[in-house]
Parts: sequence; structure tokens; C-alpha cells
Amino acid sequence: MTGEVLWSLRSECPIPPRLSPYADRVQEWLVGDLLPDLGLAADDAAPRRLARAGVARYAGRLYPRATEADLRALTALFTWFFLVDDACDGPGRLGTDEIRALRDGALTLLHAGPRLRHAGLSGPLRRLLVHGWREPRRRMPARWRLRFADAVADHLDGTWREAANKVAGRRPGVAEYVALRRATSAAYVSYPLVEFVTGRPLPDAVHHHPLLREIADTGNDLLSWYNDLASLERDEATSGGHNLVLATAAEQRVPVAAAVGLTAERWRASMGRFVELRAAVPSFGPGLDRAVADHLDGVANAVRATVDWTLESARYPGARAEPVALR
Repeated sequence: MTGEVLWSLRSECPIPPRLSPYADRVQEWLVGDLLPDLGLAADDAAPRRLARAGVARYAGRLYPRATEADLRALTALFTWFFLVDDACDGPGRLGTDEIRALRDGALTLLHAGPRLRHAGLSGPLRRLLVHGWREPRRRMPARWRLRFADAVADHLDGTWREAANKVAGRRPGVAEYVALRRATSAAYVSYPLVEFVTGRPLPDAVHHHPLLREIADTGNDLLSWYNDLASLERDEATSGGHNLVLATAAEQRVPVAAAVGLTAERWRASMGRFVELRAAVPSFGPGLDRAVADHLDGVANAVRATVDWTLESARYPGARAEPVALR
């Protein structure tokens, strides 16, 4: 049933699909060159998962206009986030103290640069983040680097809060879960990287404009809830209720199947709201309108990228209710 819902929502998505022409070549580089260079053998579990997941195709859908070199950097960063997600949420997941140490190590590197070591971030994870962060750190202004680091901190803080909930056996209600999911999705990390690709960072006043923030929140919800539908089968066993479908079922006291339908309707309503919000964005002046348009396209691409990648990636086999031929 969930697979059918996912394909139905894809057919209704008004955002056009996009894919970098370099995506498959960068995926080959990731699996054949980068991961072995990091000390991850091809027969290890993590590289096998990354190869099946198609991380570079996800990055290529998020940033279809990136150069091949930049798409490699972005793929390295997203690979880091996928490995962190697996470490924090998979079998034998990290404890809360370990997640906190990982957070502190990552932020130390992002703020101080790769020369400074930290016990919470070592080995392949450290080398991967150093590799992915090199070009954004070199090319982007200090205020952008700080904004990106803040987004990473928010994401890892959310990951810690979810882990703490699971340890305590605490299941969030819908409103609490929606707020927490905005942090754990890493969407807020992906948005500033649009500015890295275009070379046009937004001023803080524009970045924090209330309408643009609402669009960012709504786009985050759309990709997060779609992912929750795709991962429902796994999450029923492992998430401790951290899934919008499961939170809805518990709060409204309905069967999970009914909560799937309610979640799909909530997604449709939010998509309508997303379209309305984008149409209402005012002009910020000729010097900024192009950067704002790039940012809005990036938020929209993140939604559509998640939809299409979810249906083609082996990371979510339960989503494949139809043959996959997505370009």
C-alpha cells in the first residue's frame, strides 16, 4: 500500500525532475576511488550500502547545475551524512554520548579547519568530511561557513534528541515530531549548498526573511514526510515512534494503514501551500533576485530529488511498487 501511495504522490508533484549529467560518473568515482582512498574496502558493509543507495544520483538531483568537480564535493558531504545516519540509527547504533562527541568533532573541523583533530571525529568519517568541506571552506565567505556549521549543529542536535528519546522509550506526539524531523532530515544543511554551487550566497537578512523561512520549512516537511512513508516498514521495528505515520496513528488512535492515508493528505495540503508561498515571494531588488530564485529552486529540487531518488534507490526497496526508469 505504501509503495502505491508514494507513486501516487510522485505523479501529483508539480515540481519538475532534474538530474545532473555527471551523476552516474560521480557515483562511479565515489565507489571506485573515494571510498577505497578513505580506507573503506569494497566488500565492507558501508560501501556496499552506499553503492546500492546511489548517493551521487541524489546529489545530482539536488544540485543539477553543479560542475562535475563540485558534484564530487557535494557527494562526499552527503556520503558523510549518510554514514552518520547509519551510525546513529542503524544496528549497533551510537550511544548519546558518542553522538555528542561526533557532533563536537564535526563542528570543530568546520569552524577551525582540517588541521585540528578531535577525538569525536576520526578515521574515514573525519577524512570524508575534510574532503567534502575543502572547496566550500575555500570559496565561501565566513558568514556562509558559520551558517552551514549552524545547520550541521542543528541536524546533529536533532539526531541526539531522537536517540535520547529512543533510549528513554519516549514517543513524540505529532507536533513535537514534525519540529524534530525538520532537524533530523538534514534539509537545512542542503539548502546553503545551493549557494556554494551558484557562488551567490544570500545575505543574512534575506536568508532569514519570514517568507523564505516558511518556504524552507514547508519544503523540509514535504521531503521528510515522503521519506517517512518510504521507510515506514523499517521504522515500525526500529524508530521508537519517530515517523509521522506512526506518530499520527498513536495520537489519533487509528490503524497504521489509516495513518498512511492521513499522512498522504497532509503532504498534499503542504504541497499546495508550498506552491502558494513560492508564488508570493516579492522582489528583493535586481542585485538579489537571481540568488533568491536559485535558493527557491534549490528548496524545490530537494523535494523532487527526494521523491525520485527514494523510488530508484535500493535504500528503500519497499517503495518500488513499479519498475524504476527515472531520469
